[in-house]
Amino acid sequence: MNANNRPTSSAASLSCEFFPPRTEAGVEKLLLTQKKLDQTFQPEYYSVTFGAGGTTRDSTLEVVKLLAKKNINVAPHISCIGSSKQQITDLLDQYKVLGVSRLVTLRGDIPETGESTRELSHANELVSFIRESSGDHFTIEVAAYPEYHPESESPQSDFEHFKNKVAAGADGAITQYFYNIDAYLRFIDNCHKADISIPVTPGIMPITNFASLTRFSDACGAEIPRWIRKQLEAYADDKESLQAFGLDVVSRLCNQLLEQGAPGLHFYTLNQADNTNAIWKNLSL
Repeated sequence: MNANNRPTSSAASLSCEFFPPRTEAGVEKLLLTQKKLDQTFQPEYYSVTFGAGGTTRDSTLEVVKLLAKKNINVAPHISCIGSSKQQITDLLDQYKVLGVSRLVTLRGDIPETGESTRELSHANELVSFIRESSGDHFTIEVAAYPEYHPESESPQSDFEHFKNKVAAGADGAITQYFYNIDAYLRFIDNCHKADISIPVTPGIMPITNFASLTRFSDACGAEIPRWIRKQLEAYADDKESLQAFGLDVVSRLCNQLLEQGAPGLHFYTLNQADNTNAIWKNLSL
């Protein structure tokens, strides 16, 4: 599909991601963050991450319980690396009791020890397992990589993995964050050519700290375009200018994505409200 012919999104779905805090103070901060976000634009749901090899399984569940009891729509991440089928089944049963109806389903990162349960090795296998055990109870989101997963053998093999997840029963996808809109638009064109019609929601990472952004990006394979990187380097000792520049860059990206028909935006909040709220206020919605 030609980018100029894409429909403008008129009912964008906005959602946010949290990670499980490690302290009581972190939990209190998370609840305050959620309240601030809800007061500003009422995200459709909040996802909660799941550590490498299932290392935050219990703390993820505790955050989900906390939010669910407040009648907040929550979508736990669930991964198969480091989890047995029985552990996954038990977790799904608990989520059903809590009223959870959406999952973000991932293979998961392999822990640094290299140890992992191998009953299910890939995300498509996990999607199939959830469908077999829970039917259509859950809306299942999966990951998409417009700039390709760092472990992928080739762009073609990476897209085949995505197709397998869709074929297994995924309802939607959330992308890794990116700053090059062409990567996303090409990914969507590839979906259309493959007759994939599920919504693919762009993941959005606010730019607030150059060192941490570089570290995250190097780990996950997200490209920081040279013109952005050079300007961030120039603002290394000027936090105010760096954040103003980052806000402008990401706000423009979000507006362009919505104008090109993106079904919504999923914000990687890093458990902070102000940066995401600032971006939202700059959106043409």
